[in-house]
Amino acid sequence: MQKQTIGNATLFCGDALEILPTIETGFDALITDPPYSSGGLHKGSRSMSPAQKYVNTTRYLDFSGDNRDQRSWIMWSTLWLSMAARLVKPGGYVMTFTDWRQLPSTTDAIQAAGIHWRGIVPWDKTLSSRAPHTGYFRHQCEYVVWGSIGILPKSQHGGPWPGLISQRVNPALKLHMTGKPLELMDKLVNPLGPKPRVLDPFMGSASTALPVLRRGGKFTGIEMTQEYFDIACERIEEDLKLIQTGSAD
Repeated sequence: MQKQTIGNATLFCGDALEILPTIETGFDALITDPPYSSGGLHKGSRSMSPAQKYVNTTRYLDFSGDNRDQRSWIMWSTLWLSMAARLVKPGGYVMTFTDWRQLPSTTDAIQAAGIHWRGIVPWDKTLSSRAPHTGYFRHQCEYVVWGSIGILPKSQHGGPWPGLISQRVNPALKLHMTGKPLELMDKLVNPLGPKPRVLDPFMGSASTALPVLRRGGKFTGIEMTQEYFDIACERIEEDLKLIQTGSAD
């Protein structure tokens, strides 16, 4: 296990199931984008690399943990969600991304983990999303399944927030194969208020970290793939320099 502290960010490189039990409680939110183990209906297609399943390009590094079968994926998701949920304060938020194939399983897992499931926020990637053949409806949405740890108190700093977020993906800005736009993550962090403390067990290239740190918050992230961990560290370091000089977006 590798650990690095950069400003208000504490970053771990390793398996989330091994690292989560070592982290202290007290987070305002769990916000994460775990491997979907999607992109195929059969064992052969599910076991392909993420690059083969999702983007058909060698531009991005592959990542691990994305080829579990359906039953093991649900059990694994219930396990990490249960472990992570114990670290979030009562009344804190839980938000996890999923796609259309894994949406039913994700809503099952979040409830099995003892989290109060409260809804789904579709992320509309707009018509810029990859087009299927002409007989299909576009798969232009992914989904944020969200809930809370127990009762969700009334917000003291705004809301309610939009239940649908439209944000196109700019491939030129992506540092991870499944990286989410910063504008999208910024909107998901809005309900947390100033200086939130956020946990992300699958941080990828740290897209969740930047809007948290820009609010003066604290971020704890875990990433299994060493190359993406290094990218996340470098990205946070560069953004903190911009924050210090007042140049961050």
